[in-house]
Amino acid sequence: MNLSYTVTSSIEELQQIIHLQQSNLPSSICEEEKEAEGFVTVQHDLEILKKMHDYEPHIIVKDEGKIVGYALSMVSDFKTDIEVLKPMFEKIELLLDGQTSYLVMGQICIDKAYRKQGMFRGLYYKMRDEFMHKYDLLITEVAANNTRSMQAHYAIGFSDLLVYEADGFTWHLIQWNWK
Repeated sequence: MNLSYTVTSSIEELQQIIHLQQSNLPSSICEEEKEAEGFVTVQHDLEILKKMHDYEPHIIVKDEGKIVGYALSMVSDFKTDIEVLKPMFEKIELLLDGQTSYLVMGQICIDKAYRKQGMFRGLYYKMRDEFMHKYDLLITEVAANNTRSMQAHYAIGFSDLLVYEADGFTWHLIQWNWK
């Protein structure tokens, strides 16, 4: 294995992200796998991934040129672009003073064959190293029933900003303070 952590720089990489994302959506995996391995909630298209990348590149890990993990970077300018994320951005704006700069980690995913090898932590550390000089906080949201993801985020250093109910689900809006 020859892993390298970097930022996105091409359309081909964005297409690889979409492919990896599609294989980890709840509709693509069974209930047992969702509970044991976690899942991704939002499905992005190439246009939105490219727009997001143009503001801040996404963080990726590659093995021999193939993307095997990613963490999506999303600035607040996208608060109205993805319907399912609008409530999250509304809550962030209510909770933070206007002086706190933040980046949203829009989604993290690791190829099934590469899990439990430290890549989750590696992606987040690369994201921190890449953006900590521009942003005070990294914020993301995790469904409470995605227990694997919840545990992994807390282990990195995330803490709850808000826990709330929406559309029949419990959500944890979590932050990683970089200051």
